[in-house]
Amino acid sequence: MPAPTVQVSQPRIPSPVARPRGDRHPGHARGEPWALAAVLFAAYTVVSVGRYRHMATLSWDLGIFEQVVRSYARLRAPVADLKGPGFDILGDHFSPVTALLAPLYRLFPSPVTLLVAQAALFALSAVPVTRAASRLLGRRQGLALGLAYGLSWGVQRAVDFDFHEICFAVPLIAFSLEALLARRPRAALGWALPLVLVKEDLGLTLTAIALVVAWRTRGSSPRTVRYALGAAVFGVAATVLVLTVVVPAFNTSGGYDYWNKVSGAGSPFDGAGSKLRTLAWLLIPTSGLLALRSPLLLVALPTLGWRFLSGDEHYWGTDWHYSAVLMPVVFLALADALPAVRRGTRAWLRSYAAHLPAAVAAAALALTTSLPLAQLTEAEVYRTPAAVSDVERLLARIPDDATVEANIGPISRLTARCRVFWLGDTRGVLPEYIALENIDGRYRDPVGYARTLHPLAEYAVAGEAAGYVVLERRTATAGV
Repeated sequence: MPAPTVQVSQPRIPSPVARPRGDRHPGHARGEPWALAAVLFAAYTVVSVGRYRHMATLSWDLGIFEQVVRSYARLRAPVADLKGPGFDILGDHFSPVTALLAPLYRLFPSPVTLLVAQAALFALSAVPVTRAASRLLGRRQGLALGLAYGLSWGVQRAVDFDFHEICFAVPLIAFSLEALLARRPRAALGWALPLVLVKEDLGLTLTAIALVVAWRTRGSSPRTVRYALGAAVFGVAATVLVLTVVVPAFNTSGGYDYWNKVSGAGSPFDGAGSKLRTLAWLLIPTSGLLALRSPLLLVALPTLGWRFLSGDEHYWGTDWHYSAVLMPVVFLALADALPAVRRGTRAWLRSYAAHLPAAVAAAALALTTSLPLAQLTEAEVYRTPAAVSDVERLLARIPDDATVEANIGPISRLTARCRVFWLGDTRGVLPEYIALENIDGRYRDPVGYARTLHPLAEYAVAGEAAGYVVLERRTATAGV
């Protein structure tokens, strides 16, 4: 009797997972975002530190934040004397996140430490943007969008603007939206929650992210929707609490100093030209308007809202650091919108979407010729001018721990080792020195100007160099 035959079924071999074109080397793809971030970090550092080396500081913010971080490094309350003698910075903006820089500053006590840390944080944000775009669009187009993001005008303007606490918010937003696009909604909420510790208005950005998470998970995870709605409520509650209780508790006036920026606003149509130009810059060169197709763009509304409702025209335009937090939102909204557009029925729109990442990268490269990173091609950015060395030698005559009243130029050269006050705002403190940037000859009689500031004291010129003047207090009326 013949042996029975056994039918052996062959195992089914799963078909390989289809990858977008250009994504044939996943190992390389994992490392490329970090390589891009390293290049961007080097570029940002050169520009930011180069501005410092040339004494081209734009505002007093670098000095203020150094005073704050220096206080944290000494385990003291975050006092910024530049805002007024003994002023606790938590009464100005609620940004306790800057305490994270204290250990690094303790090792390297210099304003350059803040600038390098900021460059690192901005560069780090390119990693989630590039990874998310690569997952959705493929390796090459993902890298193109990552490069365009790293060169975006909003990030470049922020890099060029000394230091600001929003450098912490940019990577948090980028990692949060990356997690959302990777269908990890709870991780998205986790990355967004710390925004309430960066700046008081960013609680509303947390709310916007949480609402987008709730919308995207409404049909798949009711529990996540509940978490998201709870986070949204928390964001609003944190903002209200900080603005009405926390900041006023630390502010000497018992209020929030920036309410007048909104309460003093006129019509929302004031500055309409500037606001429309900002929107055009935000949407056209960065996304070709396709970001409008993604709900992620709603995350930009809180920031745009307070800026455009404000009566301060400085908030309306594209200068300074105000648009940095919008850049990861716009680029990831574009990455989110492109796959659906490419599956659409309109041939011209599919073709437009297919070429858009390369076009956005090309636009970013072209615009960079007139943005701060263009300095990388100039030899001067890598050198310290002789005039700056002369000024530094002059300021070095001021002893450590001295009290100094100064305007913008000398501030960041002194806050690491002296107690520095803003010119004309010592509020009864009689400084030992007055340091003036006087390149334009504004103070024709520095000694006479010092007398108007402090009538009961006498100051004499201790030295001059390259348009800078240092005055030293000689005598003071008894009892002062």
